[in-house]
Amino acid sequence: MKAWVVDRSRPGAARAGGVEALEPVDLPEPAPGPGEVRVRVLACGVCRTDLHLVQGDLAPRRPRTVPGHEVVGIVDAVGPGATRFAMGDRLGIAWLRGTCGRCRWCRSGRENLCAAAVFTGWDADGGFGEYAVVPEAFAYRLPAELDDVTAAPLLCAGIVGYRALKRAELPPGGRLGIYGFGASAHVVAQVALAQGATVHVCTRGGAARELALQLGAASAGDAYAVPPEPLDSAIVFAPAGELVPVALRALDRGGVLSLAGIHLSDVPVLNYERELFYEKEVRSVTANTRADGEEFLRLAAALDVRPRVLTRPMSAAAETLRDLDAGAYAGAAVLVTDG
Repeated sequence: MKAWVVDRSRPGAARAGGVEALEPVDLPEPAPGPGEVRVRVLACGVCRTDLHLVQGDLAPRRPRTVPGHEVVGIVDAVGPGATRFAMGDRLGIAWLRGTCGRCRWCRSGRENLCAAAVFTGWDADGGFGEYAVVPEAFAYRLPAELDDVTAAPLLCAGIVGYRALKRAELPPGGRLGIYGFGASAHVVAQVALAQGATVHVCTRGGAARELALQLGAASAGDAYAVPPEPLDSAIVFAPAGELVPVALRALDRGGVLSLAGIHLSDVPVLNYERELFYEKEVRSVTANTRADGEEFLRLAAALDVRPRVLTRPMSAAAETLRDLDAGAYAGAAVLVTDG
């Protein structure tokens, strides 16, 4: 099958900001093992985590891994003992790929914190190719209301963003600040707005600010601008640690800041009085649970959440990652395969 792999040993792969580590290759078609299913990939979203892996911000866990963890596909092979899905079923493959199921985190409903967790496109091959394999227990049935291209970005940008929103503990009708406005943020904004929140967006890109206003944000300014009113909650989606004190200063008393990324540059020294006093909180977000995913996909269908999508062929994966790095488009990007 045709696919893309991350090879950090390639010439030029260590160049800052480049995507030279992403290489097009021909691979054998994967076979599903016990409890697994194989899908013929229809669409795969492009996530900033893929870019972090390609550029080395996220250390590879295995050589020449196929990235991509926002996968929509049709089941075309079923492994021994797999009974949850039938041939021809449409399903989604997301970032969380497996957990031990036995540790205290798994047993308490916090499987996202399992020390043995493994991830699609990092520990195992993902969806930047013609076929992908997934343990059936970690695949998602997709609501019929969500077409392939719409559903793809929801499988990570949506699900993990939704967990970040929950971690931010936005009160009903509250004031939410969003720092950075890429794929995940513009989905979360739609959810928050549909639930009655006031949303203020702070981001560097003019196209992203324009999209935020189109979606119904009350304001859209520069990433370092002060929102027009104090915030009850905030989420930092940009991988920029220097935005943490900025967001904390924008919070009202008792406000909560949620950090949504898997990678964040160093956070500057915080001033206790200006940025943390009055019981402000900072919370990180680590992946998601399957319960988060099921809950969010139902909610996205019910609220008619629709990501703004740039669609490109799978052969344009490297170009699309370059554009993501440059902020060349607003919303999400999705790679689609032929047939």
